[in-house]
Amino acid sequence: MRAEAALNARKRIRPRRLGAWTILLVLFVTSLFFLMPAYVMVVTGLKEARNVSLSTMWNLPTTLTGGGFVEAWQRLRPNMGNSLSMVIPATIISAFLGSINGYLFSKWKFRGSDVIFALLLFGFFIPYQSVLIPLIRVLQALGLYGKIWGLVLVHVIYGLPVVTLIFRNYFANIPTEIIEAARVDGAGVLQTFRRIILPLSPPAFVVVCIFQFTNIWNDFLFGVTIVPNPKAQPVTVALNNLSGSFSVDWNVVMAGAVVAALPTILIYLLLGRYFIRGLLAGSIKG
Repeated sequence: MRAEAALNARKRIRPRRLGAWTILLVLFVTSLFFLMPAYVMVVTGLKEARNVSLSTMWNLPTTLTGGGFVEAWQRLRPNMGNSLSMVIPATIISAFLGSINGYLFSKWKFRGSDVIFALLLFGFFIPYQSVLIPLIRVLQALGLYGKIWGLVLVHVIYGLPVVTLIFRNYFANIPTEIIEAARVDGAGVLQTFRRIILPLSPPAFVVVCIFQFTNIWNDFLFGVTIVPNPKAQPVTVALNNLSGSFSVDWNVVMAGAVVAALPTILIYLLLGRYFIRGLLAGSIKG
């Protein structure tokens, strides 16, 4: 009987193992498929311009001299600084304001709060192109047109709807009894937010910061329209300018694309696991 039970158990385990290995194989092949463009970009960037061609794009470089990475870094370095000086304050400010909005809309309901929240979310669906002209006129009136702080203001405003939504959904899962107990103890809105809500908010802040950092860093439209000066433009616009009018040094362009993507890649490598935890933290009660 024991031998027969063991045999039946083995028969049940084998299909499970086969299914697991099949899933792993499919995931591995899919990963290779999606990583092929990255491989071509890195390999092409490491080659000299004379060695770049369609027939040899899969081949490894014969010599490691840096290829187009040296020139790409020299040309993109000032604009990388512009992007960092734009994305860091915009991410921090939008996360802070979004946390306050999410806290108020989830725990301190007031008359018309649902209507205001719906109108705020409506801004997320407005196409950027439809507001460019009035947006530029407003920035000119504020004296921020052509400046990095103008881009910061734009990204903070455009990021508020989705950031507020993330924080609101996260704070909605915090027990209301905690807020009511703070009210009984005499804590006001800001005091409750500072002493109770903020200590519980790191997962939501991680999600929002990664989301905002990636979106702001990869923006091209606002960077090319609001800041016409090439020296003050973000790296995404400078990357577009790497290709010449008559000829294109593909090794420099590919290397520049890798360099421009490095900050977002590092963010996901360092904080990726916290990003998943933050997304799941607000989805389960209890």
